[in-house]
Amino acid sequence: MVLSSLLAAVSTVALSAGAALAADDAPSRSADESAAVKALMSKIQSMEQRIDVLQAELKEAKGTGSKTPSVGQSASVASRRPADAVALADPKQTKTAGTKAADSGSKASDSAQSATPASRLASAFADSDPPPKFLPAADLSLKAAPSNTNKDLFGVAPSPVPGMKIGSYGEIKFGSMQNPSANGQWQNGFDMGRLVLLPTYQVNDYITFNAEIEFEHAGSGFDNDDKLHGTAEVEQAFFDIKFNDYFTLRSPGVDIVPISFNNLYHEPTLFYSVERPELANGLIPTTWVAPSAGFYGKIVDGLNYQVQFSQSAEDFGDDFAHRGANGAPIPGGYAAGVSGADALGFAHAPLGGFAQLSNQFAVTGRLSYTPSFIPGFAGSSAVYYSPNITPRGAYADLPDGTEVPLGKNAMTIFDTEARYRVPNTGLELRAEYAYVNFSNPENLRANNDLDDANNVGKDMWGYSGEIAYHFRLPNDYEIVPFYRYTRQNLQTGSVLGFDPVNGLDNPTGSGDMTFHDVGVAVFPNPSLVFKLNYTKAMDHSATGPMSDKVMGGVGWLW
Repeated sequence: MVLSSLLAAVSTVALSAGAALAADDAPSRSADESAAVKALMSKIQSMEQRIDVLQAELKEAKGTGSKTPSVGQSASVASRRPADAVALADPKQTKTAGTKAADSGSKASDSAQSATPASRLASAFADSDPPPKFLPAADLSLKAAPSNTNKDLFGVAPSPVPGMKIGSYGEIKFGSMQNPSANGQWQNGFDMGRLVLLPTYQVNDYITFNAEIEFEHAGSGFDNDDKLHGTAEVEQAFFDIKFNDYFTLRSPGVDIVPISFNNLYHEPTLFYSVERPELANGLIPTTWVAPSAGFYGKIVDGLNYQVQFSQSAEDFGDDFAHRGANGAPIPGGYAAGVSGADALGFAHAPLGGFAQLSNQFAVTGRLSYTPSFIPGFAGSSAVYYSPNITPRGAYADLPDGTEVPLGKNAMTIFDTEARYRVPNTGLELRAEYAYVNFSNPENLRANNDLDDANNVGKDMWGYSGEIAYHFRLPNDYEIVPFYRYTRQNLQTGSVLGFDPVNGLDNPTGSGDMTFHDVGVAVFPNPSLVFKLNYTKAMDHSATGPMSDKVMGGVGWLW
């Protein structure tokens, strides 16, 4: 209204001046006066044009909903929700693929992940207010194509449903690797690793729905001519209800367990190797999702929290044919969910069909921080605790065929990680430590299955360190060479259970592993990456792991 009144006033002055000048216009008027009049009219026209621009900007700002809170959730660039927002990031306000998104009406945080692609990218790097200029993967200051208005479907088409947005991430892998089952023979291969759809829907200014629908390894099929052996699954589905910056409620649904940065932020543009970092492939079984509910928020600027209550992990790693109708493992033996070969890789509880083998809930607490006194630094620490991971009806196998019930076994996981982008340089450092403890390892299925190759001790642990350097090319491509060292031990000593009682206590050493990863990642812009790396794997077994890899890959997130 103010702009409209100002425009009317200027127009009236202009018309009055024009009329007066027309009335006084006479042959006697000097050339200087005519020039002055023309200059005045030019300035008035310029003012009118500027007012038109301001009016248009004001209308657009009103149209985007100025009441809308800032970006929502945590790894996710889905399910890791920022403390300050539940509302979706508006592509109109995203001038670059990252830093601008974090500043568009909110301060994003990785304390609880974001499901929209822009907010995922922003929240992965912005735990504080203001967000640090810290970029663990691609430098978010890289120029990206400007977002066009109302292109909510993958950034290329208008959404048919107001408030709905759809993003995507995925990865394609190819290369050559040793096959330990073929005595270490090098074999070439290809994997359509995953294609993920990220629908979000803003119910109102304070409630947002987030989901992640994933197709892995090219999908699933059952006929011989399908040539498929993948999956299609709902990896996230929940509502965020924001009360204020300090408390947002996450509804019951499917969500990521908020432990480890690489579990929350597992999109391929956020790590440099083709495969996910080794600690995220067992000790933290990325992507670890569970039926859950919780809440998150900001404690103070630069410090955020998340609390989640979820279905407990379960020490059962077999298929559904081994889950009895009575809600317990069937007789005759079953695979362990926790083992010295795969750590927690098979300990996920099912997401549907009331097929879980436990009534137990677990709790996870996470703090994420970006201290203002250390520019470029971000990190997080989290603890997961389940009072009992033993499934109902679990049992030990004895050599004579007897099956003996197993008792309770609590599991605690501690994870801490840090990322540091040295200011005003291309140098980046990362580190992570993970520790898993079992209260009663004698009740682990792996220690009671008549197989000493997978036995587990009192605990498991692992750590990694990574160094990378960002080189910016004249065309704004970014080249990131990196090296990562990882050490993990999944078969620590002091094995307890019926296996050692029956003389089956001879760890092979295959669980005590070291990895060297070296490679390069090329980012044409922050949402697309091409990767190439070599992985050298070593362990303490007699033959070695025979699982070196030379891999290439393509990853995206938008």
